[in-house]
Formats: sequence, structure tokens, C-alpha cells
Amino acid sequence: MAQSIEDTPPDRALWSIVASNVLAAVLAIVLDWDVVELLWPFWIQSVVIGYYARRRMLMLRQFSVEGLSFGDRPATESPEDQRSTANFFAFHYGFFHFGYFLYLMQRSTQQQFDFVDANLLVVVALAFVFAHRQSHREHVAADLAGRPNLGALMFMPYLRVVPMHLVILFGATQGGGAATILLFTVMKTLADIGMHKFEHRKLQGAGAG
Repeated sequence: MAQSIEDTPPDRALWSIVASNVLAAVLAIVLDWDVVELLWPFWIQSVVIGYYARRRMLMLRQFSVEGLSFGDRPATESPEDQRSTANFFAFHYGFFHFGYFLYLMQRSTQQQFDFVDANLLVVVALAFVFAHRQSHREHVAADLAGRPNLGALMFMPYLRVVPMHLVILFGATQGGGAATILLFTVMKTLADIGMHKFEHRKLQGAGAG
């Protein structure tokens, strides 16, 4: 039976994620950050998401592999395929983020960060770490009570990467200003909300069923 609205627990992790994005946008606009500076805490957030996604896959006790395959071989609900899926995700996801790291390092050498900006970047990054750690705990608790789809868990984190790709491809990192910052953070926040809601509602509901 589906939960009623009254029985649905408050989604505290979602509000923490939204607050972290708002904090990043406010600091970027007030301190006149370049988009590249704003990308650093978002890059750290994305790495944290990948870490928790792999950990979540490995912590599953029961899971579905419907629609998941390794080449021509359908995946099985075995510990070996569970580890293979998690490791493939870590390699592929890590490859993208290593490329982002090199790009950000190259752009960062072209500008100087003062002490205050550097420390505030760390504050924003830690806010993202805290928010996603809380989200991870909620999702793992639901996973252990149900039977989520392993393939869905592997692909969901890539929703976080799409906004960063779009900003880089359209050249937004060559400029700055409040309009660009707002555009980037709105895209990023919507992706965060969409993925979190998908995990929190659809996957948890399917697992519980």
C-alpha cells in the first residue's frame, strides 16, 4: 500500500542539498566569483556523490538487475556482478571527473584566489558533503528494506554531471557575473532535486514494494 502524504517522513536531506546550492550561489554573487571558482565546490560535491553511489551499490543485500547486462551477458544477482557494476561505475565516473579536475586546474592557474575565497570554497564543499552523507544514510536504510534496481543506482549520479557539461560546452566559464552564476546554480539545483526525488520516492517505493 502506498504511503499517504501524512505518513511520508520529512525529506530533510533534500532541504540540506538545496540550502548548500543556495549558499554557493549567494557567496559567488556577493564575492564576485568567476564560474570556475564556483565549479570547484560543485566538482567536490559530484565526487562525493560518486563515492556514496558506489558505496550504496556495494551495501545492497537484495537487488534487481532487470535491464542490466555486461556486453551480451545479462547481469546476475551475484556478489561478483554487484562488485563489477560498482567498479565499472567508479572507473567511468572517475574518468569524467579526472578530466574536470585537469580543466579546473588549468583555468585556476590563470587567476589568483585569496585566503577568504579559498576558505569559503571549503565551507561550501563541506556543506555538500554533509548534505549528501545524510541523504546516503536515508537511501541505504530504504535499500536494505527493499530490492532496488542496481542499474538505476549506477546511472542516477550522471544527472549531476549534465549541468556541468552544459556550462562548459556553451562557454559559460569564459565569463561570469550574476546572470551566469544564477543560470548555472539553477540548472545544478534542479538536477540535484530531480535525482534526489527520484531516489527518495520512486526507488524507495519500488524497493519497499
